[in-house]
Amino acid sequence: IREYQQQLVDLGFMAPSGLTGTLDTQTSTAVLGFQKWANLSRDGALGEATVAALQRATRPEPRLRAPGRRIEVQLRRQLALLIEGNRVVRAVHISSGAGGATPRGSFRVFRKERYSWSVPFKVWLPWASYFTGGIAFHEYGSVPTYAASHGCVRVNRYDAPTLFGFAETGTPVDVLDEATA
Repeated sequence: IREYQQQLVDLGFMAPSGLTGTLDTQTSTAVLGFQKWANLSRDGALGEATVAALQRATRPEPRLRAPGRRIEVQLRRQLALLIEGNRVVRAVHISSGAGGATPRGSFRVFRKERYSWSVPFKVWLPWASYFTGGIAFHEYGSVPTYAASHGCVRVNRYDAPTLFGFAETGTPVDVLDEATA
């Protein structure tokens, strides 16, 4: 298990803190992200197809080319790529807005709150980084493999602090449908 975890870390799907040697929820979450990138069945398990794909995998590549630090949200894959100088430093399992509720386009992080109160939904949004209107990246307890939110980009609990720290105010955010980008 530790070898697979190391591969997930090397590919950018898991933080080094996930190197535990135990098949745990953090590993399953990283596996989900990898499965999304590799266009595999999304079950979070280290099955035969996933292990085979891991053994030949390379680090994800951003869809767009642009200088500096930025975030690319790939809606079809349900992944957020944290990019520095056109190199993906982390690939994060996310869940965007159902029915196309997360707007496509180019934005910038304009507000950050460690705990943000959602007025319409009456819920706390930990690690919130807003990039357009009331739409933010934030931690949420349920991050399915498909688009399920009201518009925000849900981030799993393992990666939410990392994304929050990466998404400085002014960081560009490109939300795209990879099929048309």
